[in-house]
Amino acid sequence: MSVYTKTGDKGLTSLYTGERVEKNCLRVQTYGAIDEADSALGIARAFVEIKDVREKIFAAQKLLPKLMADFASLNQEPLITFDDVKKLESEMDALENSLPPLREFIIPGNSKGGAFLDLARTITRRAERLACELDKSEPVHEVDKIFLNRLSDYCFLLMRREDLNN
Repeated sequence: MSVYTKTGDKGLTSLYTGERVEKNCLRVQTYGAIDEADSALGIARAFVEIKDVREKIFAAQKLLPKLMADFASLNQEPLITFDDVKKLESEMDALENSLPPLREFIIPGNSKGGAFLDLARTITRRAERLACELDKSEPVHEVDKIFLNRLSDYCFLLMRREDLNN
């Protein structure tokens, strides 16, 4: 099978559930932004120096195909669950408790890995904004919006943890 199918040559793409939609529709933009966040997390994982941070990034990345599938599907139960959210929150609580109190705004760039984690955070925030906009006109699973919100905060905490090393 060839990597190119020619089915998208006229500006349409297929959702997982078979519907054909325009490539620039909000649904596609949302899962496209999640895909970008995944790539930024991959770059961060390649550059972080703390093994535990690298492992946490990888664990988060393994959930992103499920999140993208949720946005690329219509009338399906979400693959991301509230248990996924709770696990992320638990990880966040442990990270936050291990970090010194935040007393000022952080300027990204203290480390390569941390800078890429901050990039992933901002891309995730864009995905969240797109999901909220999409929710005004099409159904969006509440758990997916919550997960995006937590994921961006998780990236921030991972950046802080990585930057403590520098």
